[in-house]
Amino acid sequence: MPGADASTPVYTRVARILHWLTALAVLGLIGLGLWMVGLPIGLTKLYAFAWHKWIGLSVLTLTLLRWIWRALHPPPVLPKAVTAWERTLAPWAHVLLLVLLIALPVSGWLMSSAGGVQVIWFGYVPMPDLVPRDPSLFETLRTLHHWLAWTLIAVLVLHVAAVVRHDLVRRDGIFRRMSPFTR
Repeated sequence: MPGADASTPVYTRVARILHWLTALAVLGLIGLGLWMVGLPIGLTKLYAFAWHKWIGLSVLTLTLLRWIWRALHPPPVLPKAVTAWERTLAPWAHVLLLVLLIALPVSGWLMSSAGGVQVIWFGYVPMPDLVPRDPSLFETLRTLHHWLAWTLIAVLVLHVAAVVRHDLVRRDGIFRRMSPFTR
């Protein structure tokens, strides 16, 4: 198991907590988002959309915190077993994930504003409308949000496939760096 020993450097505990909180929230958002769009108009759909917005704003907050934390605490060096092309691609893939985790909630917030529906975070914190009500802009933003979501799903599938490859096939210690169970 090259590079998988206890000396493999790991992310800070804060980075790992922020990562896994974000991961759980994003999985919930994906499931909720796919489920809620097919609901008939009614109280259940209204609550589902409210929760989707609340969790989306939480992901935005977590992602901004992750970005700040990462700027102050650079990620650990990659194990020597990681190939040159992986070393080149990995930072770009992580930046793409972080950009999508900001773009999706912002596009949803913009969409709500353009739709004339104010976002009230967890039912208590009214968020400002980012744009005036505009049905045409709403439709454009709804399409954008839809495609950003599918792009995120595709990138997450690749991200998880890469982690599985590193952990089960290569056994190079990559997963251990971000594992919630690493001390």
